[in-house]
Amino acid sequence: VLLLGCIKEVSDYELVISLPNGLSGFVPVTQISDAYSKMLSKQVAQGELLEDLHSLLDMYSPGTLVRCIVTSVEKSADGRRSIKLSIDPKKVNKGLNASALASGMLLSGVVSSMEDHGYLIDIGVSGTHAFLPRQKAQNYIKAVKRGPDLKIGQNLNCVIVEVKNEGRVVRLSIDRSEVAASLATERQNWTLSNLLPGLVVKARVQKVAPLGIKLSFLSSFTGIVDFMHMDPEKSMSYSPGQVMKACILSVHPTSKVVRLTLRQAFLHPGGSPNQLSNDRMGAVVEESTVKAFYKQFGAIFELDDGTLAFAQLKHLSKTRKSFKPGAFKAGYKHKCRIIDYSLMDEMCIVSLKYQIIEARFLQYQDIHTGDVVQGKVFALKPIGMQVKVTDGIKGLVPSMHLADVILKQPEKKYNIGDEVKCRVLECNPAGKKLILTLKKSLVQSKLPILSSYEDAKPDLITHGFVVCAREFGCIVKFYNDVKGLVPKNELSSEPISCPDKVFHEGQVVKVMVLKCEPQQERLLLSFRLSSKPGLEDKKEGTPKKKQEVKYQIGEMVDVKVLKKKDNGLEVSVLEEEGNVIAWIPTVHLSDSVANCKLLWHCLQEGDVLPRVMCLSDKGGRIILSRKSAVTSAVQEEQVVRSFSEIQPGMLLTGYVRNVMPFGVFVEFPFGVTGLAPKVSMSDKFVTDTKDHFAVGQTVIAKVMSIDEEKQRVLLNLKVSECSSGDSAAESFTLLNQYFKEMKEIRNLLRRREESSMAQGLCELVPGKELQLVVQNVKEDGSALFSGSCVTGLTVTATRYHLGDKSIVPGEKIKALVLHVDALTSTVYVSLREKLLKQRPKQVCVQFLDLCVS
Repeated sequence: VLLLGCIKEVSDYELVISLPNGLSGFVPVTQISDAYSKMLSKQVAQGELLEDLHSLLDMYSPGTLVRCIVTSVEKSADGRRSIKLSIDPKKVNKGLNASALASGMLLSGVVSSMEDHGYLIDIGVSGTHAFLPRQKAQNYIKAVKRGPDLKIGQNLNCVIVEVKNEGRVVRLSIDRSEVAASLATERQNWTLSNLLPGLVVKARVQKVAPLGIKLSFLSSFTGIVDFMHMDPEKSMSYSPGQVMKACILSVHPTSKVVRLTLRQAFLHPGGSPNQLSNDRMGAVVEESTVKAFYKQFGAIFELDDGTLAFAQLKHLSKTRKSFKPGAFKAGYKHKCRIIDYSLMDEMCIVSLKYQIIEARFLQYQDIHTGDVVQGKVFALKPIGMQVKVTDGIKGLVPSMHLADVILKQPEKKYNIGDEVKCRVLECNPAGKKLILTLKKSLVQSKLPILSSYEDAKPDLITHGFVVCAREFGCIVKFYNDVKGLVPKNELSSEPISCPDKVFHEGQVVKVMVLKCEPQQERLLLSFRLSSKPGLEDKKEGTPKKKQEVKYQIGEMVDVKVLKKKDNGLEVSVLEEEGNVIAWIPTVHLSDSVANCKLLWHCLQEGDVLPRVMCLSDKGGRIILSRKSAVTSAVQEEQVVRSFSEIQPGMLLTGYVRNVMPFGVFVEFPFGVTGLAPKVSMSDKFVTDTKDHFAVGQTVIAKVMSIDEEKQRVLLNLKVSECSSGDSAAESFTLLNQYFKEMKEIRNLLRRREESSMAQGLCELVPGKELQLVVQNVKEDGSALFSGSCVTGLTVTATRYHLGDKSIVPGEKIKALVLHVDALTSTVYVSLREKLLKQRPKQVCVQFLDLCVS
């Protein structure tokens, strides 16, 4: 069966595809194309990474429509159907031959190689050489933003522009406007054996029935539009003889049944279906109204926000026997829960089952590190035990975590189907990875959960487990792979000569945090819990009297730098005659991550910093911040002082506390924290969270939902969601602050640095025109320059900023300063005429436009 599908999830080894009528399937990494499979085999054979072989994550994004063919349908161990698919053009386009190819046809192709002037495309037609000129690919490449070139294995919507030599040579285009405007016509001579899903046709209504519409198209074809694929805005107004556009959804070669859709998102090839907002998944709808009931399929409901949803028959009641059709008349109301979203039907999938509505966990995103969960033993394997938490959530208990002691024969303790109580050690929703522990000491522990290095405050006592015991001491692991060292002298109050004789792998231990450096992920621990308080008291004796002054969060103070340390500045508060010592972490020196490092580099002992804000005053340690945006939020009362004040929809200014593979933890003034899951971090597709955010980075976050019972806050960091309305004003305020800080940095450099190079850096400001000499033009199109005004500095321009100029080494040119990186002594310049011709003020505006864009 040929189907149009939509990519739902992308992983290293497969694409999860949303199919029509609420179904889903998967495309293994070996079913992309011949060229891609050959490269995979070559990489495996050589045992090293190939430069031209890109991962599926680099080439495919959720929301992209693809043509696919069903290769097999199997039943999994838990009784679910597993639909295996292929997007290989040789299988999808197998009905086409060279003589059938015609200009204007739309079909799938996969990049098989890169040539000087374009790309060879595999369209799966034997004896046909398909070529895509580079100019016909440019606006598509710019739109998808996945680098300057297409990649081998990338699936494309191709329009045939020209056919030569009876189909042996074809020229293609993937221009977005040409693809979107493509229409299948009688002149293209489509037949039932080569008809493809995704084709848009002009169709005529033949018959209107309660379950759908019968259409005729391309003169001789008929097809069906089922009730889920009528245009929701026109579903009551279809009539025989009416002409409209339709898109082919599926073609069944044996039964000859063609199914189509009238939904708007599919009527322009290359488009994407509408997606569900993240906060709706798992939502319970108190009153959903029955719109229609179909006794063989299920029911359609209208939800509280006006959108439509579908419930399969099995989800309308607990069992078949308890099902009452009379309860699903139009207008009747029911409580339901959104359990999925069908991209291909643009419709929520809901369940009315009580056990699903009341379920604590519905998807991996609902589970958090440290949660205690109930599950059933699903399988016993050499690496550990699989536990089924819900129908869609499975976790692994590694062998080390099956009990407080290592079990040599776990099958004697556990049987398939046994109920078990576990604690979550690690949860990665994106990778559907859930690691659990059955160690009673951890499951029943009442001590705080240590799941990030930022949580590791001195004197914190918690439970962990030993992963290594050597002559230097023990390495203890906690949640989310946080680990620390207990040095030999902290193992006990009595000397231990051989730690590996006293401690063993997997042993649950109680530890106290001595010191933590979150950015370096260094954690120093101790097993000596009882003796520490006395030692601390002795150490702190005198300073405690010094530090009796209390500061309110938001209070502004002037400070003097006492000491520079790796991760911040120790300062004294001037108002208290230097008796009060405080701390400014490096990441709190500025809203700009880059400026934080620069300021730390430039500031010296004795420098005075005016108007620094008190961020916290706990445990005898005052933390200060110079973040302008955070300070403004506190002073303007745009903050929450406790969990009870948080409301969904709020926009709050905070800073990144931790970046994890599954999302970003954000802290706000007054100590409230929240989590932005990976799916809510950026408007772009997020592969690696660390590519998008850094610890300490200032952010504006939107509160999506709160869990009062667990005191948890879910956030959204997407720029499209987090603007207060005047995004231009917000951007310019931040830019203005950035330039003020750059001026401050230049002044510090002028006062401090003796070298001519440092003095030269101070004179270089964005917008300044320079006379330079071309030194070298690199293979990537960028260039390096020299000149008397930039002696000792690296001066470079990217390929884009060379404009249309063709330059050679030794040539004298004019250039405009775009950015100066004082830390690396690098100056970025532009040769573009548009910037060079402007007057200074206009240059500044042009430069700001570049920054904003």
